[in-house]
Amino acid sequence: MNQDFIMAIDQIAKSKGINKEKLIDAIKQSIEVACKKHFNMSASAKQNLKISIDESTGEVQVYASKTVVPDDEVMNELLEIGLTEAKALNSIIDVEDVIDVEITPRNFGRIAAQNAKQVVIQKIKEAERQMVYEEYSVKLNDIIKGKVLRKEKNGYIVQLDYTEASLPATEAMPNDNFDVQMEQGEGMTGYKAFYLLNVRDFNKSEGKMDGKNKNSGAQVIVSRTHPELVKRLFEQEVVEIKEGTVVIKSIAREAGSRSKIAVFSNDPNVDPVGACVGEKGKRINNIVEELNGEKIDVVHWHEDPKEFIKEALSPAKVLEVELDETNGERNAKVLVPANILTLAIGKGGQNVRLAAKLTGWKIDIKSANVNEEVGE
Repeated sequence: MNQDFIMAIDQIAKSKGINKEKLIDAIKQSIEVACKKHFNMSASAKQNLKISIDESTGEVQVYASKTVVPDDEVMNELLEIGLTEAKALNSIIDVEDVIDVEITPRNFGRIAAQNAKQVVIQKIKEAERQMVYEEYSVKLNDIIKGKVLRKEKNGYIVQLDYTEASLPATEAMPNDNFDVQMEQGEGMTGYKAFYLLNVRDFNKSEGKMDGKNKNSGAQVIVSRTHPELVKRLFEQEVVEIKEGTVVIKSIAREAGSRSKIAVFSNDPNVDPVGACVGEKGKRINNIVEELNGEKIDVVHWHEDPKEFIKEALSPAKVLEVELDETNGERNAKVLVPANILTLAIGKGGQNVRLAAKLTGWKIDIKSANVNEEVGE
């Protein structure tokens, strides 16, 4: 090593937030391993090795701690030194004393520099992994902005501010059209909102310290389908929710198609639905645009389950709700006008299905005029 390399280590330590002393210690350990291989040391001899690095010049010196013995009793030169040779190094030394003797191999600077470089690269990777983990673990279950870069076997890679994230195919909305855009060579234009689903620190949680392991480091996993994404978007867009005046009580979502959200106001003077929709629908339209046209029904939450079920089935008008709680099951029979039965059920049963998820009640819808039932 040389002085320039030491200066580079100092700059790297500052820019990457790595403790310089720990970095130097790691370099010493790597050089020690190289020395043990060079000298083909036994287990007992390995314990006597010491590495010194002059941080001002970059000079590396290797020392072996040897026990002083009479000249004719030296059995292992890596562990012992004759008294005459020892006194040439230190005149006051005596038999059975321990002395550090320099054993730096010739041209060892090249080996030391190579090992130091490898350690620095590894420590930079570890520091970057830690930085990514710390940056995104505090944002878990929140919204982050990202841009889809490319498609992989099981999903997509998303570029975030400080790292690349994984968007599994199961977490991508069908109406995001990432595949279509890529096939047409359009690329991803603009940033999207993603829900930060998980941050995995493989090195810590799974003990994978091998830098060659493709999974080594921190992995960020995001979602576009999670119901909480809708909630976070409303929290961003609606001041009353951010301030706590309006509360989101529940969300039911079929990502890319339709969502229902139930809201309640702690202030009788504030209409929670109106606050979420915004003037001329501006607030909700911004969210719908972010979700590529996903329809969103905002309804009033009621403590009375009958009233809540009526709201949840919006836009259908409900005539009557009958509740039955037996054996731990919650069933609701709902009566609607015959002419809006289809509306109440929704295309493919979507409206009643989302209403059931939103309220936590199994809903059977019956026409007021015929005995036609559809359950969810």
